[in-house]
Amino acid sequence: MFYWLLKYVFPGPFMHLFNRPTVEGVENIPVDGPVILAGNHLSFTDWLFTPLLSPRRITYLAKAEYFTSPGIKGRLQKFFFSGTGQYPIDRSGADAAESALNTARKLLDEGRVVGLYPEGTRSPDGRLYKGKTGVARVALETGVPVIPVALIGTDEVCPPGPFRWRMRKVSVKFGKPIDFSRYEGMGGNRFVERAVTDEIMYELMRMSGREYVDVYAASLKKGVPSGSRPEADRVPESIAG
Repeated sequence: MFYWLLKYVFPGPFMHLFNRPTVEGVENIPVDGPVILAGNHLSFTDWLFTPLLSPRRITYLAKAEYFTSPGIKGRLQKFFFSGTGQYPIDRSGADAAESALNTARKLLDEGRVVGLYPEGTRSPDGRLYKGKTGVARVALETGVPVIPVALIGTDEVCPPGPFRWRMRKVSVKFGKPIDFSRYEGMGGNRFVERAVTDEIMYELMRMSGREYVDVYAASLKKGVPSGSRPEADRVPESIAG
């Protein structure tokens, strides 16, 4: 109930009026059954604008700390994130990544729409970065189609730094489902998983018009001096090859 109140009462109508979001390709989302939405990640607001323009409820994976903080603030935070379709995952420990993938598989088994960000973190400069192979592994193991979702303008609505909400136009594009059935039974093969991931990233690059950088965004945030920008490749590595 809370999810739909947010979408149709507040802040959904405010977002429609303030940011005038446009949407393309909603017909590509199946009316029922499991599906993976794989989007580029520009801003904190990505997981607000995508559900706003999707005809189906989307479940995202969120860090467990959002659901376990103490006190009144913690309870309100848990209520908000649960109500907006977030599902807690424990990101601590050596098996954190596998735990997240298992959670995604479970949600897909329940027939849900699961939203994932292959880049693993928000882009530091608006460009599209190398995708991690977790999305590919889940898609190959479950046989669930992947719909690429290109977000445009959310980084201008809420850029990195102190929270602020700007009056900028947003566009969300849902691509055609990508069928990876030709790789059936090849889940766990790291070369196949990389090829599948790069195919998803190529579609996101094409749909969004963003520059592609064949470097992990998380590595860039940790290891590159402030203000520097790595060279951009035109296409993901396995596509280019």
